[in-house]
Amino acid sequence: MTADMGPLAQFLRARRAAADPQVHGLPGGVRRTPGLRREEVAMLAGVSTDYYIRLEQGRDRRPSPQVVDALAGALALGEDAAAHLRTLAGPVPPRKARGRREYAHASLVRLMDDWHTNPALIFDRRLNQLAANPLGEALFDWMGEETNLVTAVFLNPAARTFYRDWPQIAENCTAALRAGAGADPDDPATIALIGELSLKSPDFAQLWARHDVRNKVAETKRFRHHLVGDVELDYQTLTVNSSPGQQLVVYQAAPASPAADALALLGSHRLGTTTDSVKEHRP
Repeated sequence: MTADMGPLAQFLRARRAAADPQVHGLPGGVRRTPGLRREEVAMLAGVSTDYYIRLEQGRDRRPSPQVVDALAGALALGEDAAAHLRTLAGPVPPRKARGRREYAHASLVRLMDDWHTNPALIFDRRLNQLAANPLGEALFDWMGEETNLVTAVFLNPAARTFYRDWPQIAENCTAALRAGAGADPDDPATIALIGELSLKSPDFAQLWARHDVRNKVAETKRFRHHLVGDVELDYQTLTVNSSPGQQLVVYQAAPASPAADALALLGSHRLGTTTDSVKEHRP
């Protein structure tokens, strides 16, 4: 698999290899290669095998929306992965939008500053941290001066202590980066980030090759913070409509829980060491 085949071809090949034939009632068992065969995907999608081969070889990069939907069904893609496939098969975004510096909107930054019991952070589509309120900054202080979450997760050893479920976090971060990158797979900054991580982290390279796609939504995370110990927090991911591609991540603890006490202690420690409000990162 080579990069010149194009992201659509790479994605189709990876997801075909990961597909379960038994989902469609096809025989599983031992196969010469994992996943579905090309002719099986073509049959399930209602296209010719020759046409599907052209897609996987990058000789046809703009299938119709009907074919894309049929391929998503044939590969049993989830909602996020299907949306990613539609993006890859769509028109290339204008180059003038690439490399644009992103900032958190001032009104959103002010809003976050008033949340004294909820850690909150803003990320762009490459998972660069654009801003964090004081409690969010205190919770993620293990990142140091690093502002990209994926880089910190894979290259900072402290991440494997902070995240008590690091393998799952690593999978989710990689899948979220893939989802964000799909909007413009040729973006130079995204390519540079993926290249650096692939070279420096075998774990990232292995996960990236799977082509998993999954947006951040809502989940429970288990942390081990160096100041307050084990903390279990729920979080919600909200899209920032005024800045497409940006996401606001807000954490909360269950009322009267040990996690709530830990956040209160963390907030008190933060107030005792700094008077900063929301910290913005200017890339």
